[in-house]
Amino acid sequence: MRKIGVIFCIILGVLLAAGVPADAALKEVSLIPQWLPQAQFAGYMVALEKGFYRDAGIDLNLLRGGPGKPPFEMLKSGRTTFCTGWLSTAIQKRATGTPLVNIAQIMQRSALILVARKNSGITRPEDLNGKSVGLWAGQFYLPPAVFFRKYNLHVKIIPNYSSMSLFLKGGVKAIAAMWYNEYHTLLNSGLNPDELTLFFFSDYGLNFPEDGLYCMEETFRTNPQVCSDFVKASLKGWLYAFDHKDEAIDIVMKWAKRANTGTNRAHQRWMLARMQDLILPDGDRAGLGKLKPRDYEFVGGVLLGLDLIKELPQFDVFYRGPR
Repeated sequence: MRKIGVIFCIILGVLLAAGVPADAALKEVSLIPQWLPQAQFAGYMVALEKGFYRDAGIDLNLLRGGPGKPPFEMLKSGRTTFCTGWLSTAIQKRATGTPLVNIAQIMQRSALILVARKNSGITRPEDLNGKSVGLWAGQFYLPPAVFFRKYNLHVKIIPNYSSMSLFLKGGVKAIAAMWYNEYHTLLNSGLNPDELTLFFFSDYGLNFPEDGLYCMEETFRTNPQVCSDFVKASLKGWLYAFDHKDEAIDIVMKWAKRANTGTNRAHQRWMLARMQDLILPDGDRAGLGKLKPRDYEFVGGVLLGLDLIKELPQFDVFYRGPR
């Protein structure tokens, strides 16, 4: 009996040290990001490695995103509990019948930009008129399309699929890039910042907040506390990553090496710093994870204006995150 008592005490101590009550089972959930492991998703990897999810009573399976794994489709089919995704796409999904909800808006600013060489004569929006522009398809096309319409620009769209080679070899005069990713690739190719013109859509009144956390409405209805705990642990992971960047990069690189992404620490360090700019604009930690009604109304209004949705879902129906 004494041996049994000792064993019980040891088990109890381990559970308490992990922050989990002895009589509570961990809730198994899964999360799929939009892409392969990189610092764009550092907060989730850090929260998992540091035990923040386990402390919240959650056993998280962090799935590997990437080609052939559309997050919203995996969410709808039940292959994941949570996913990350762009606000504009999520609104379209909800408006066309997929009952998903936003439980946290992680990125507060758009990271999508157009890049051009200054020596091509492009220094202002009007200079893009008649020029060839490389664009990705799908959700990436919406902000540029609105930008072109706003400035009455007629450009020649050239589909771009993966690399920046189309721009580097002169195949297009401007190209879409993510500030935290492909833009840094252009700098690493030998281009200097003062050689380039950057069009940040957010600077032209076209802020389309991107990465948010989503689940199905039924998941939120039946497990609101799990959803809330998952969000709190995720936000804690992001703050820890921003406050301990070297440790966060160590964790990101471990996951990236497992996925054989071929990245490097310098690129991931740049990406994490830019994610901090996008997630905490002006250092606003009070707004972390919150979806602003004005941002929702703006993006929804653009979708309505382009006839991409027939009706904008009510904000309180779509958004169930931190207030």
